[in-house]
Amino acid sequence: MTFERRLAQLFRMDDEAWARHANPWSVWTRVISLPLLMLAVWSRVWIGWWSLLPIAGVIFWLWINPRAFPPPRSTNNWASKGVLGERVWLNCREVPVPEHHRLVPNVLTVLSAVGAIFFVWGLVRLEIWPTLLGLVLVMLSKLWFVDRMVWLYEDMKERHPPYRAWLR
Repeated sequence: MTFERRLAQLFRMDDEAWARHANPWSVWTRVISLPLLMLAVWSRVWIGWWSLLPIAGVIFWLWINPRAFPPPRSTNNWASKGVLGERVWLNCREVPVPEHHRLVPNVLTVLSAVGAIFFVWGLVRLEIWPTLLGLVLVMLSKLWFVDRMVWLYEDMKERHPPYRAWLR
């Protein structure tokens, strides 16, 4: 099972949740969640144990986010297509994706994981350079991943008609 599929299961992503998550508001508010998590964890310097409240709030937001917005009126935009492509990617064992789409998403997932190590290390030690390096690595690799998912969706919607039906 892929890391992405495990995450989807953790977040209990069913068809309705995916439809809601395709809302650009869901995508963009999720993008800003990592800097908010950074601030929430860093707030322990200023507010001590009370920092657990904003940390828990951001973690709760990450879990509820895919369900927080209604399905979009249109999925014909970059953010929505990125989510649709992510669904295609997660389904690649049942419906194989072209060879040219297989390497880069995996490399970007590893790069994001490396960034996450720096991010967590920096937050635990309250060191700014690893925190910011990790933040940048995670965010850039995730945004690049989403861009690749848009490309994947565009290619696959023509090859597999059920995927085309997701576009509104």
